[in-house]
Amino acid sequence: VTATDADEGLNGNVKYSYQTASVKASKIIHLDAETGAITLMHNLDFEEGNSYELEVQVRDGGDLSDIAKVV
Repeated sequence: VTATDADEGLNGNVKYSYQTASVKASKIIHLDAETGAITLMHNLDFEEGNSYELEVQVRDGGDLSDIAKVV
């Protein structure tokens, strides 16, 4: 996930976090708070679930935020 902020200094820094994530998604998916990179912590098992859904929130240093749904 990628977000940008045109502000300079601390207000231009963005941080990523889960807004919502299913229990199964939070056990297998890692979200890097600094880069927004989403990586798998374990192999996917189609028998355990055929899709994973989470909402990622990005917040800048000025306390503005937005949310993206990832499926």
